[in-house]
Amino acid sequence: MLRITVAAGAAALIVSSIGLMAPNQAKAAVTVYGSGFAAQCFHTAKYGGDLRAGIADCARAIETEPLSDRDMAGTYINQGVLYMTLNDYVSAQRDFEEGVKLDPNLGEAYVNLGGVKIAQMHFAEGIADIDHGLALGPEEPEKAYFNRALADEGLDDVKAAYFDYSKAAELKPTWAPPRTELARFTVRPAH
Repeated sequence: MLRITVAAGAAALIVSSIGLMAPNQAKAAVTVYGSGFAAQCFHTAKYGGDLRAGIADCARAIETEPLSDRDMAGTYINQGVLYMTLNDYVSAQRDFEEGVKLDPNLGEAYVNLGGVKIAQMHFAEGIADIDHGLALGPEEPEKAYFNRALADEGLDDVKAAYFDYSKAAELKPTWAPPRTELARFTVRPAH
């Protein structure tokens, strides 16, 4: 069990955790509108379905559809989300990096790039990418905070993990994963 003293206002708190129990990283899809392959790719990345068919839709969109730079970047990011779901981190990272090249202002590209680095246990690099993504204002910042909390725990920074899980839960109270992770923590006044 990890324990750390947290200064909160004038009171000190002890935060402890029973250890890293978090599930896979949260993944942030990028909205792509339309009715073609890129839209199907987005739908599978966002809502689930046949992952291999979703990857095929993404590839077809990238190869054949006339997409704006933003939608092309979003399609690469969505394809990366699908690869990440299949634990193919090399392909996912390649796609997230391509998304960054095409549109460096999409926060989701950096949030997902950070998530894939965290999955590969490159925690500090993952946090740096997530921080960059948060600065760009991703559509689902709660996922960024959740992933950053995973990295915080990987770096044995229980205090930061607690606050990041708390922020994720605050941003989306109906999303269960941060609340599940917070249940592992104990916060009490320091003596």
